[in-house]
Amino acid sequence: MIRPSTNDPNPRPEVRQGLERLRYCVSLVLSIVLAVCSFAPPSIVAKGETESAEGTSATVLVYHRFGPVVADSMTVRTSVFASELQFLHDNGYTVVAIQEIVNFLTGHGDLPPRAVAITADDGHRSVFTDMKPLIEKYKIPVTLFIYPSAISNASYAMTWEQLEELKATGLFDIQSHTYWHPNFRVEKGRLSATDYQKFVQFQLEQSRDVLEQRFHTQVELLAWPFGIYDDELMATARKTGYLAGFTIERRKVSRKDNVMAIPRFIVSDSDVGKAFEQLLKQDPGRGTSPERGIGRIDSGTWKGMAIRWLSLICGII
Repeated sequence: MIRPSTNDPNPRPEVRQGLERLRYCVSLVLSIVLAVCSFAPPSIVAKGETESAEGTSATVLVYHRFGPVVADSMTVRTSVFASELQFLHDNGYTVVAIQEIVNFLTGHGDLPPRAVAITADDGHRSVFTDMKPLIEKYKIPVTLFIYPSAISNASYAMTWEQLEELKATGLFDIQSHTYWHPNFRVEKGRLSATDYQKFVQFQLEQSRDVLEQRFHTQVELLAWPFGIYDDELMATARKTGYLAGFTIERRKVSRKDNVMAIPRFIVSDSDVGKAFEQLLKQDPGRGTSPERGIGRIDSGTWKGMAIRWLSLICGII
């Protein structure tokens, strides 16, 4: 199959659009497998424990796409999302800007009780059509992690004009998800050390530069594609100017977390009602232990083998 070359970051439009469709489909499957592998049943804490934990932890949610029906494992029905926002509103949760989470982890601020941050990855068009009206209704902040190669190019993605309209509301912050959402584990295995470092640098810098030029704002936050990260990637991101990175480790944020590997819960359509309530009430001390993306998953297990095959497929396309 045709794949983009690191020496030619701008392939022909028709080739690029096909690649983006393939990457998006694979990213959806791989992300949900990662979430399943990292899942640990939420622990409902006693009333006293909940009160003592308030203000010392936060829940970061990540959505991908919305719609009237569940089209795939990463789609959350718009009605379900509406019910989740209503639950947050009715039960004393405070939706904070993602920067407040970063400030909390770097010792530059505290969090309110029951703090929740909302993010959405990839730039799917339903963020504009379905998410935007609900966010405007509740007037809450959202951070969008975008990979620019898809915007105004891939059929599933928003246009630059739509992103500009979201930004103009004052409710949507736009940050980086790399330039074309690569699988860093696969790229590290196929490239020389020098070429891999150049590849990573390109992905981090190109995304930031394009977004900053488009929106005249600072891009300092990064969501790791597929949740894959390691010490080398974190160090490069810091040198490139990123202040924080976000994973898909399914647990709450606490002060012990590395600011370059902030955990988030991938929200699926099944996280509704009691399931959503339990997710929010998870003990900050429970959940998956910090891992470095798929690199720490045992390839001898069926889950590890599934992830390994999916990541190889992603690397091919």
